[in-house]
Amino acid sequence: MRPLQLSPETAVELAKKLNVPLEELMHMPKHILVQKMMQLEASQSEEDTPKETD
Repeated sequence: MRPLQLSPETAVELAKKLNVPLEELMHMPKHILVQKMMQLEASQSEEDTPKETD
């Protein structure tokens, strides 16, 4: 399997945000990377959504 075709800056930023080692990120299958990015986006959107209080 080929490493992901990411720029170095993007790879470093994604590795930090996803909390995975850079080498693991570069050899991660695309469908797993997309899944992790969707989970990250979902967790960030939950944090950004204001919670209603009564």
